[in-house]
Amino acid sequence: MSFNSFSKVATPRIVNIGLIVRQSIRALSSQRPFYPVHPVDKFSVACRHFLPIHKPPYFHHQLAYLTQTRMSSTGKVTDWVNPADKSGEFKRQVSSFRDWISDEPGAKFPVEKSRYHLYISYACPWATRAIIARKLKGLEDYITVSSVHWHLGEKGWRFPTADDKDAEGEDVVPDPLHEEFTHLRQIYFESDPDYSARFTVPVLYDKKQKRIVNNESSEILRMLGTAFDEQLDEKYRNVVLYPTDLQKQIDEANEWHYDLINNGVYKSGFATTQEAYERNVHALFGALDKAEAHLASGEGPYYFGKQLTETDVRLFVTIIRFDPVYVQHFKCNIKDIRSGYPHLHSWMRNLYWNHPAFKDTTNFLHIRNHYTRSHKQINPFSITPVGPLPDILPLDEEVPALKQAGKL
Repeated sequence: MSFNSFSKVATPRIVNIGLIVRQSIRALSSQRPFYPVHPVDKFSVACRHFLPIHKPPYFHHQLAYLTQTRMSSTGKVTDWVNPADKSGEFKRQVSSFRDWISDEPGAKFPVEKSRYHLYISYACPWATRAIIARKLKGLEDYITVSSVHWHLGEKGWRFPTADDKDAEGEDVVPDPLHEEFTHLRQIYFESDPDYSARFTVPVLYDKKQKRIVNNESSEILRMLGTAFDEQLDEKYRNVVLYPTDLQKQIDEANEWHYDLINNGVYKSGFATTQEAYERNVHALFGALDKAEAHLASGEGPYYFGKQLTETDVRLFVTIIRFDPVYVQHFKCNIKDIRSGYPHLHSWMRNLYWNHPAFKDTTNFLHIRNHYTRSHKQINPFSITPVGPLPDILPLDEEVPALKQAGKL
């Protein structure tokens, strides 16, 4: 749709839409939070007040997306730290879509086989939480899945094309639900034409209502752990990731794991001042030391002894990426996992080698390429380090240096 064709569908009462839009943008400019907001998002907001109400909802979504390719940006999806923030701290946004799949009568999003779809990235630790849970709970026939391309550009995540030869992996395909969509942002605009925050994964999507249910990974993980239980075989109903007797311990561990480890690697890597980097990287390694001590004092093989829980899922997705990318790319290099944390290392390898849900959802190609080729402000020449090799050691192989030091 061109601007000329747009003018033909506007009502006669709009005498000067350009003036209206400019005035609306100026009025809105002082009300928006930092996230790099594209002028088109404001343009979409303005147009929704003046366009004929009988136009279908997707008209506004298409207008927003199409004009976005024509208009310059006041910020980029890849701006990780607010340039005006002198602290240099990376601050993660709060997820916007927080609905829940439920088997309660009259639920807005009821439990239904094949009704829901997960948009994920194999590169993203937050997204792989969701697909690990999907596999652990045997939900492959209930929730379909597809992965975006590993590259995160200025328009956000894009869907792979038939010509992409560098993004191999299961379910790495063009958007299976919208043939015309090229970017994940279109899924967001379909659900909310006025959306102006980051276009993140995972996205739990309702195929019937054509809208996003939830984009908060911790909630999706917990939702998949219970929402479909009444429909599942006993084998999968018995996979309880948030058991009643461990809930207090799980919540406590999740809280500091998230702040200091899961998000800590990002706060270290995206810091734009030395002070912010050092503060966060030391906090990160203090938390890793604490997790190591917890595992050393426990029975294993899981974080809470004999019971596999959501805490294992949440921590694994960061630890599996630590040596391949976080050590060098995010400068988290005080120690690595394989030589500095023997109990975390053993715990991680047990999950990877003994549980297909963890191994099958880990794609080191996507992980390495995403971080090293998407974060231009950190790695402007997109050079991807070869090591460490192998990506993960076999279950029964230890690091020689640890044996020599008598730590094993």
